[in-house]
Parts: sequence; C-alpha cells; structure tokens
Amino acid sequence: MSVVLFASVVRVRDGLPLSASTDYEQDKGFQETKKHLKGLSKKLSQFPDRCLLRSGLYNINFTSSLGVGYLMVCTENYPNVLAFSFLDELQREFIVTYDTKRINGALRPFSFIEFDNFIRKTKQRYNSPRSLSTKINLADMQTEIKLRPPYQLSAEDIGSINGFSQHKQSKYKGIAPNQMMEAVTLSGIVACVLSVLCGSLNLLRGVHAIESVLQNEDEDFNYVIAFFLGTAACLYQCYLFAHFSVWRNIKSFLAFAMICLCNMYLYELRNMWQILFHVTVGAFITLQIHLRRPQGKSPDYNV
Repeated sequence: MSVVLFASVVRVRDGLPLSASTDYEQDKGFQETKKHLKGLSKKLSQFPDRCLLRSGLYNINFTSSLGVGYLMVCTENYPNVLAFSFLDELQREFIVTYDTKRINGALRPFSFIEFDNFIRKTKQRYNSPRSLSTKINLADMQTEIKLRPPYQLSAEDIGSINGFSQHKQSKYKGIAPNQMMEAVTLSGIVACVLSVLCGSLNLLRGVHAIESVLQNEDEDFNYVIAFFLGTAACLYQCYLFAHFSVWRNIKSFLAFAMICLCNMYLYELRNMWQILFHVTVGAFITLQIHLRRPQGKSPDYNV
C-alpha cells in the first residue's frame, strides 16, 4: 500500500523542527528512515531544493524554499508527483500562515505545533488520491517534475551527512543538478538564427581576408583576427542562449562588447549599414539571453 507516513517542517539554517505530524509506525526500517530524515533536516542548505532519498522500503522526499524545508517519509511505491504535490501544499499553507520574521525568531523546537493539524488533514487527503480535487495542480506538478526532476541522493550523500567528507558536502551549493532553462520563445529563435548568420558572414569574410593576406603582404592580418573573433563571439552568444552558465549575463555582455569592437576595427571594410546590422543582432541576442532565465528555485512549484 502506497501512503504518506510522516511529514515535518524545519528551518533550513539550523534544522530546527517547527512542526511535524504524529506517526504510529513502529517498523524498524521506518524508524531508521526517520533517523536519515533527521540528519537531512540539519543539512538542507547543502543540497538542491528538491531531492529524493530511497531508504529500503521507504522514500524521503523534501523541498526547501525561503529558508524553510518540508520533508516527508512515504512508502517506496508512492508516486513522486503526489509526494511533491503534498510538500507543495504544506509549503504554500505554511508561508501564508507564518511570516519570515516569526520563523527566524523561533527558539524552541515545534514552535508551530498547531500546524500539525493541517499536516494531518493533508496527509489523509493524499493517502486517498482518488478523493483529490486538485487534478490540474497535479498535472502541473507532473510537468514540473519531468522538466526538473528531483535529485536522487545516494549512500555517498548519507556519508557526507554524517560528516565523513566536508568536500562532498559543498558540491551541491549553487544551482541544482538538472538545471533547466525556460522555454524558447520565437524572438529567441530569430535572435539565434540572425547571430549564426552574422557568425557565418564573419567566417566567410575571414577566409577571404586570409586569401588576401597570402596574395598581398601589405594586407593587415589583424582584419583576419577581427573577423574570426566576431565569429566566435556570435556563436558563443548562441551557446549562452541555449545553456545555463555561471555569470551568464556578464559573459553575454562581454561577447557583445567583442562584437562591437570587432566591427569598429572593420569599419574600413564594411559600410555603416553592415556594421549597424551586426551590432543590432548582437544587442538583440544579448537581450534574449537576459530574458531567458533558468528555472531556479521557486516558492511555488505550480507556477
């Protein structure tokens, strides 16, 4: 039978338990899984915002957002879409009920024990999936999990939780694994096509410039370098648009600056309209790179 067995809400920065459901399960494997959950709750800041840990016959699913973590233990065959939808409901209700100042100011464990009533009622609903009325939300969550699946923790991660490796603990900081970008827009596709076109024109002119240098020693070889640097900058802009990268916007701006400098140097070989075209395309794709953001940590997974 697939059911939710236990759920808790903790503060991310120190693992302080804020609220939890009551469990009546005495199975040894379940109690061992709860120990893993307790260890995880103290290290949430070192893991991605959505994770799954398989522990024998049980799974631990957890999410974190706005300094609060939401964890649950369920049977191994409980569907992921239901598990993370369950955590999403806890999250939305908790952040509406309690403000950040009150959460950060909590000193004692289970300072929000009254929230366990909502956990209990929600757990009962999710243990009877046929009675759920949130079909649209479940469909949204299914799509979200396909686009950005939860990171599956391993035995190695459990070792890092117990303090065996400080280096391994830090490997999750930053963007979570399986980082996805937002959907490509028509303007983004147009920008990429135009940027590839500019890169191709630069490459073609660069090849011709090499031929000119070989035929005439008086030709400036720096023109060849400028054409090929322009090609590289255009293609790199396309790469930045398609993939996530650290300091992505800054890299894009630097590539655009390179495009501008190359065209300034080539002003003797190009007319004003050609230079304006290349610079405009560079600015256009730079804008599209800025507008196309990664699917980062979101307070509401149904958005």
